[in-house]
Amino acid sequence: MKIRIGDCVMIRALIAIGAVCLNFPAASVGAEGGWRPQDPVEIVVPTAAGGENDRVARLIQRTLERKKLVSTPVLVVNKAGGNQVLSEVYVTKKAPDPHFLLYATGTIMTNEIAGLTTLSYHDLTPIAKLRCDNTTVTVAVDSPIKNMRDLIDRLKANMKSVSFGTVSRGGANHLVLAKALRSAGLDPKGLKIVIFKTNAKSMTSVMGKHVDAVASSVSAAYNNVEAGNLRMLAVSAPARLTGPLAGVPTMAESGLDVAGVSNCRYIYAPKGITAAQKAFWETAMTAVHEDDEWKKDITERNQMQSFLRGKELMSELDKTYNATKAAMLDIGLAKSK
Repeated sequence: MKIRIGDCVMIRALIAIGAVCLNFPAASVGAEGGWRPQDPVEIVVPTAAGGENDRVARLIQRTLERKKLVSTPVLVVNKAGGNQVLSEVYVTKKAPDPHFLLYATGTIMTNEIAGLTTLSYHDLTPIAKLRCDNTTVTVAVDSPIKNMRDLIDRLKANMKSVSFGTVSRGGANHLVLAKALRSAGLDPKGLKIVIFKTNAKSMTSVMGKHVDAVASSVSAAYNNVEAGNLRMLAVSAPARLTGPLAGVPTMAESGLDVAGVSNCRYIYAPKGITAAQKAFWETAMTAVHEDDEWKKDITERNQMQSFLRGKELMSELDKTYNATKAAMLDIGLAKSK
């Protein structure tokens, strides 16, 4: 085949402007807008290493790497402290860098409502709602507290007679416990609460009889319950769970109202990232959500698939915030205006 001088000129021009098309397959992540992470990515966790939040963040890390959704290193960074405020401050200060992600609980809302910080979910870029959990109240397997009614009776006799461990004052698990007690005619502001940096530490404490009970997610308590070290008094689910936890009653069965409290997990990026950067992370988290290992983990932990992104996520966050604020006002945990 002969190549004419004019053809050579055209080829040089195409190379100069970077317009030569190579036969690469289209990438499912990063194709839109062309942005991909160029630096190491940090997944920031609001609790210490070894807890349930840390475990799930590391599952996200493994999934991003295994599916080659991100070509740069993915690090899990624990920023525990300040009732989970420290992690939010850390990520907001990184704006508008898209290489930082916050694996967050509903504490982002409850901290702002309680007046512990002025930061809210509006100071970040919501990427995805990943999964939801139920709250449980757990005691040592040989605890004299047999069920929720027994617990209520003990608190009515002496509010300080039972100590509770949890990882966040005013967080979802504390809020579920407080709302349950309010519905039983008790003032939750009188609770004896001990705050731990991780659910794992709170479980160790209740097994060692340093606290009498723990309010946590079902997933955080599950392994110790399955091993016979702990016993669940009740779960906040609207109906009984299945499998090994089918015998655990719901709080509603004990006449306790915990409606309107969310215990879900989210991914946020710093504020001010571009539309292409946001689209990349939304697509990446969709791929995590669709991963078989991720789905299996949710099933084994008795959690709920509840994936949202985009406008649907923002609408959900606004509704959840309003419901959470109403619940906190009702039990006296919201900051008075």
